[in-house]
Amino acid sequence: MNGYFCVLTTIDFFVLCFMCILTYLSETLSKKQKRGFFLAFVLIAGISALEVITLVVDGLPPGYRWLNITANYLGFGLSPAVCICLVYVLDRKTALRREIRTAVRIEIGYLIFLFVTIPCGMVFSVSADNIYSRGPHFYIYVVMYFGAILYLSASTVITAREFQNRSRLLIYTLILFVMAETIIQVALPELHVTWLCVTLLSVLYFIYCSEMWNQLDALTGLLNQNSYLKQTGGVRCKGGVLVVFDVDDFKQINDRYGHIQGDRCLAGIAECIKKSYANFGYCYRIGGDEFCVLLKNGGNEGRCKQEFLQRLQEKRGEIAFLPTVSYGSAPFSGEDIVKVKDRADQDMYQYKKERKNRKRLS
Repeated sequence: MNGYFCVLTTIDFFVLCFMCILTYLSETLSKKQKRGFFLAFVLIAGISALEVITLVVDGLPPGYRWLNITANYLGFGLSPAVCICLVYVLDRKTALRREIRTAVRIEIGYLIFLFVTIPCGMVFSVSADNIYSRGPHFYIYVVMYFGAILYLSASTVITAREFQNRSRLLIYTLILFVMAETIIQVALPELHVTWLCVTLLSVLYFIYCSEMWNQLDALTGLLNQNSYLKQTGGVRCKGGVLVVFDVDDFKQINDRYGHIQGDRCLAGIAECIKKSYANFGYCYRIGGDEFCVLLKNGGNEGRCKQEFLQRLQEKRGEIAFLPTVSYGSAPFSGEDIVKVKDRADQDMYQYKKERKNRKRLS
């Protein structure tokens, strides 16, 4: 083991220890998210240590052969699990999603397969003289590793789209980086840069996910007020439409049913807004019971509104006391966003007033 590899491994362990401490001290990550990141960092550190062991014991007297086999088995076997841990981080719910459970079963099956095939050396072999070599079916490990990366990539893109993250295309850059590095490592195994690059990926992934979650409103899953202010600050565009929503008499819901049920109503309304408008713009919660949507094309407004009203009616089948929602809109015509918001609010108040008059007359 040369000095070059010692330096890389030292840097690798330092960064991973730092990230474990940062994860532990984080006040923004949930317990589940901390657990996922912590497991990923520990796995990377463990596999890096196993790689060190294989380089140290390879070629030593045959008495070390068992250690060489064990280190290679665990290193090859646990590599795909790093991506599964990072996918686990993406799921904000407490329960494992079905897809993650399936991925875990595949990983367990792969570990069993790898263990059973050790004597015949399908993926790797260690000779009686304690010399490691790749097996005739080494590609099985490569396929599993690339498959795990693609699984992480697809899961991240889907989650980023669900969370309306504008920078979701950046994930492709990270994945291409790891894939390119893996191809180089397979072609030139003496470089030993794989796990340093995976460490770098995990750090960048931590930053990416933290930034994505910081844009979200915790209760509704919509983009938060801070994201709205940053997106609309200094905006002077044409062609789009600002749609605003206000929950009618929401205080009465809290007073009568309690704040927990009030939060349930807000989450239900936000879900209706997101499912109706998110494909055509960005959805925000900008206040307690205030929401808005930045539509990219005003031509989609009518269709989205009809779908929203339909979904709202269906939601009342789940929440009988779900309040009505007033809405208004204003097109962007080159003026400041504050003026556009004011015009949209006026349109909403007019709608609210007309509906109250209709109720009174009926």
